[in-house]
Amino acid sequence: MTGYGRCVRAREGRSLTVELKSVNHRFLDISLRMPRCFLFLEDEARKAISRRLFRGHVDVFCTYRNQRDDARTVQVDAALIRAYLSATDALSGLRDDRSVMGVLALPEVAQVVEAEEDREALRSLLLETLEGALDEVAAMRAVEGEALRKDLEARADALERIERAIAQRAPQSLVAYRERLRANVEELLSGQMDESRLIQETAIMADRLAIDEELVRLTSHVAQLRALLCDPAPAGRRLDFLAQEFNREVNTIASKSQDIAITRLAMDGKAEIEKLREQVQNVE
Repeated sequence: MTGYGRCVRAREGRSLTVELKSVNHRFLDISLRMPRCFLFLEDEARKAISRRLFRGHVDVFCTYRNQRDDARTVQVDAALIRAYLSATDALSGLRDDRSVMGVLALPEVAQVVEAEEDREALRSLLLETLEGALDEVAAMRAVEGEALRKDLEARADALERIERAIAQRAPQSLVAYRERLRANVEELLSGQMDESRLIQETAIMADRLAIDEELVRLTSHVAQLRALLCDPAPAGRRLDFLAQEFNREVNTIASKSQDIAITRLAMDGKAEIEKLREQVQNVE
C-alpha cells in the first residue's frame, strides 16, 4: 500500500518535522534519513514503525531545528590568536589593526560548536512526532485498503462463479467423452462394439479426469479468502500464499480437462487469479 504522512512538533525551542512515504514491497523495508544527533534513536524509530506498518518500502525524512539559547557556543583558539599576534609583531611599516572583531575574523580563530543535546528530550520529541506521521499514513492506507477489499471481494465472487460453472459442466464433459469414444470405436469397428468394454474405458478415463478434489479445494480457498478480507489483522502474506494455491488448483483442472468449455473456464480463472495476485502485493 502507498501512503504519506507528515507531522511537526515543537517543544522548548526544539522543532522536528517527520515525513513518511510508503510504497508497495513484499516485506517491510525502512529507510531512515535523520540528523546525526538522532542516530542513537534509529533502532527505536524502526521498532515504532514496525509496530504500525508490516509491509512496504518506507522512506522516513526528519528535519530538526534547535533554536534554544544554549544550542550553540563559540570557542576561541587563544593559542592561535597569540601565534597571529606574534607573526604581526615582526611586520613593520603597516597599519596596526588589532580590534577584537578583526582578530576574531582571522581564519580558524573562532568556531561555532553545537551543544550536547538532551537525549531524553530528543527521544520524546522524535517518538511523538513519528507517531503523528504514522497516524496520517494509517489514515491514507485505510482508505486505499477499503478499495482493495472491495476489489478482492469481486475477485472472490468471480472465482466462485467459475468454480460453480466448472462443477456443473464436469458431469456433462464425461458424457460427451463417452459419446465421442463410442463414435470413434463404432467407426473403427464398423458398428461392432463391446458395450462392457466401453463402460470400462469410460470409468478409467473418468478416474483420470476427476477434478472433484480440486473443486472442493477451490471452494475452501474462496471461503478462506473471504475470511481473510474480514480479518482486521495483517493478511498480505497469507493472501499471497492463498493466491498461489488458487493457481495450483486451476492449473491442475486445466491440465486434466479434455473439455473445451472447462478449459475456457479454467483460463478465465487464471486471469482472475492473476488480478488477485497483483492486488495482494498491495495488501499489508
